[in-house]
Amino acid sequence: MARTPNTPYRIVQWTTGNVGKSAVRAIAASPDYELVGLFAWSADKSGRDAGELAGIAPLGVTATHDTAALLALKPDCVVYNPMWINVDELVEILSAGVNVVTSASFITGHNLGGDRDRLEKACRDGDSTLFGSGVSPGFAELLAIVAATGCDRVDKVTITESADTTLYDSPDTERPVGFGTAIDDPGLAPMAANGTAVFAEAVRLVADAIGVELDEITCVAEYAQTTADLPMASWTIPAGHVAGVFASWRGIVDGKTVIDINVRWRKGQTLEPDWQMDGDGWKITIDGRPTVNMQVGFTPPQDMIENATSIDDFFELGHIMTAMPPINAIPAVVAAESGIATYNDLSLTLPRGRAHQR
Repeated sequence: MARTPNTPYRIVQWTTGNVGKSAVRAIAASPDYELVGLFAWSADKSGRDAGELAGIAPLGVTATHDTAALLALKPDCVVYNPMWINVDELVEILSAGVNVVTSASFITGHNLGGDRDRLEKACRDGDSTLFGSGVSPGFAELLAIVAATGCDRVDKVTITESADTTLYDSPDTERPVGFGTAIDDPGLAPMAANGTAVFAEAVRLVADAIGVELDEITCVAEYAQTTADLPMASWTIPAGHVAGVFASWRGIVDGKTVIDINVRWRKGQTLEPDWQMDGDGWKITIDGRPTVNMQVGFTPPQDMIENATSIDDFFELGHIMTAMPPINAIPAVVAAESGIATYNDLSLTLPRGRAHQR
């Protein structure tokens, strides 16, 4: 869809969950973006101001459940932040000529089977672009790709995510990967692979970036149990149930792993086996010439530390890191050719308008 040059990008925000609220705040704070519409899932949010829903001053934009009305605004882009994508919904948006950036467990769309073809067709029909990212997967793979540009030979790319998630309280997202399941449950074995399947798309992204054709993508999973009941804010993991999940997604060529994207998450201090963590964050290794090592961690800024009233305030960092990679990609996505795009297809995404003017 053509847009008027040198004007703010017209944005519709899709949902105001935790990530969506951070997205609204970021859009409102940027001189390069104009929030023109807000989609609300629930009736209690419809009719309310976007700023109110995001916990900031009113923005003069009213939330609605009317998809047609939002598309009639002819936005340049929809920022789509549900937990999971709704293919029918995305087809409607893309077919209407509206670009989409999303954090909803989407990197390449290859996990979707025939639904990926539907999304590609919607992009062609509407001359629109669909881009997915987030913090992990998404931003983590971008860092690895950038690190590999310093090598004249790449033998293997490894991204290792480690996190103590004891204080992270989201059973809806944690149970599907195995947390809280009895360690001897016969249905446990495939849960980590099923619940982290989007990482297979991340493996494809990195493979495409370094120019290798993979023979296969496999997942190796491990679990650890808590030896005592582990109470958390909204649920309890009983003794003998999973409180540690490891999943390693591997891209294989000629029997050798050339890409390994893995996550290790643990809860509590009664884990068996007692997995040791070398801090939270990512270790990125590019084995090659030269071998490149990166250690990536995340800490709150001083003003956040000073103003926090509880540990819950710091969880916003995760929501911000999930929301911002897609949002910062909007100019590149709007300028891109129609279709499903990844970081390998876009011009360099930039954090314009994010400098804090004190």
